[in-house]
Amino acid sequence: MEENIFKNRIIIALSIVVLMLLVSNISSCSSAYRNRSARDKEMVTRMDLEEKMNAFIQQKASIEEKIAQLSKALKEEKGAHQTTKNLLAQEKLINDSLKGELEKVIKLKEALEEDLKEALVALKAAKPKQ
Repeated sequence: MEENIFKNRIIIALSIVVLMLLVSNISSCSSAYRNRSARDKEMVTRMDLEEKMNAFIQQKASIEEKIAQLSKALKEEKGAHQTTKNLLAQEKLINDSLKGELEKVIKLKEALEEDLKEALVALKAAKPKQ
């Protein structure tokens, strides 16, 4: 009888140990599943972020290329603008010079017309005397 009690106690103790191990095993499996799910989510997030980063890098390169092209075009336009400005300044100087020459010619013309009028008056005055 003592042997049966001893055997029953051992069986109960082993049953408790087995139950504890079973609960521990189930808890461990559940924890492993949660960890795997978290790792999978993290991997998906990382891959999405990496794809977005690659897209941004490509977009950045494209924008930088456009900026370089626009900067080059702007430099060319500035050069053309400066050339046009210089030509306009030269044309203004030429126009000013031509205006001065025109004024001189107008003054000479007026002087010649005055001399011509005086000559005509003198000629008309000299004709009746003859």
